[in-house]
Amino acid sequence: MGQGQKGSSDKKEGKKKRDESPTSEDGKKCRACRFPLLVALLQLLLGVAVTAVAFLMLAISPSLLARETPHWAGIILCLVSILGFILYCVTYVPDERTSTQFIVKLLYFVLCTIGLVISVLVMAFAGHHHSQTSNFSCKQVGEDCVCMLDEKDPIARTFTYKGVSDCKVITGTLTLYFLIQILLNLAQALVCAVGVFIMWKHRYQTFFAGLQIGSPSTQHWQKV
Repeated sequence: MGQGQKGSSDKKEGKKKRDESPTSEDGKKCRACRFPLLVALLQLLLGVAVTAVAFLMLAISPSLLARETPHWAGIILCLVSILGFILYCVTYVPDERTSTQFIVKLLYFVLCTIGLVISVLVMAFAGHHHSQTSNFSCKQVGEDCVCMLDEKDPIARTFTYKGVSDCKVITGTLTLYFLIQILLNLAQALVCAVGVFIMWKHRYQTFFAGLQIGSPSTQHWQKV
């Protein structure tokens, strides 16, 4: 009778330890801790901000080129953040044992990398145009604003901004928008870099293997 009770208690103890194993705890915590929801949320907010500022810039003059109004970059980064939210909702299984989880993680890693490159490109374009507009000399010609870098140079390149009634908007407001784009995309690049690092670290540096050490009645789990 005593042996039967002892065997039953050993089984309950073993089951309890299995339930308290790192793999079980990891499965409960992963959706709140393992994947940083904050990264996807920041990507969404920054993507919306980049898009909004780009459309404000486009409202100044229809002559602005696509590289000067990077609304396309903001939209792409919003899509990346949506994929991050999908990854957050995918049921977590250690070591990518489900094909859906593996595909979503791979796509998110690739798109975060692309988002990082896009943000750096937008910063480069915005920095170049910010430098230009800061040194512009502009004059009003009808309903347009004609600007050049050096008024004394007869062959200097001219920039015509159509539909601009006040040239101060070009040298003041537009220059400020370029600076804001630089700061927003710098933050976006850092967030994407964090997302790439976390995905890489989660895949190659941290995972649990179900190794059992000792007798079946006293199970221990080892992190490898």
